[in-house]
Amino acid sequence: MSDDTQAHKAKMQDVQSKQRKKIAELADPEKGLVLVHTGNGKGKSSSAFGVIIRALGWKQKVGVVQFIKGKWITGERQFFDRLGEVTWHTMGEGFTWDTQDKDRDIAAAEAAFAKGVEMMKSGDYDLIVMDEINIALRYDYLSVTDVIAGLEARDKRTGVILTGRDAKPELCEFADLVTEMTEIKHPFHNGIKAQRGVDF
Repeated sequence: MSDDTQAHKAKMQDVQSKQRKKIAELADPEKGLVLVHTGNGKGKSSSAFGVIIRALGWKQKVGVVQFIKGKWITGERQFFDRLGEVTWHTMGEGFTWDTQDKDRDIAAAEAAFAKGVEMMKSGDYDLIVMDEINIALRYDYLSVTDVIAGLEARDKRTGVILTGRDAKPELCEFADLVTEMTEIKHPFHNGIKAQRGVDF
């Protein structure tokens, strides 16, 4: 065995030992976690849908409440409808610049959040995704205080993912995990419209 190979093996054994020690010190909170997917980059909802697939792989019960997408036909909704294993509520009325009616948008956001709270409290779900709720919070259609209170009142079993750009600092502070998607490059800026199967 060469000196380089031996040095690499010794280094990896040290890394392995430290990693195992860290893992041994971790504790299971025995409750569902709160995850926030935010930032200006793409992939916030897509990442949440990936977590849904992971949860379903473990035969967990999953629910989705969509706050913005409205009647927009998306690949993920069609897929999960065919699968028939996800409780799905699309309660938004489309992009805020399309509705142009603040009172209507507030009413839709409040109804969507009420549905989310009902699902979170029920004890029926391992995971609930509140898709684009951060947009509703950004426009003050919902109170961040009320959203955090709803999260605190959730059943111990239930984890929640909240997606959308511009997540409120208070929500990020409350969450167990916050991931910020950063845009490096986007085809939209080069005049390329959204692509079926990639963007929706």
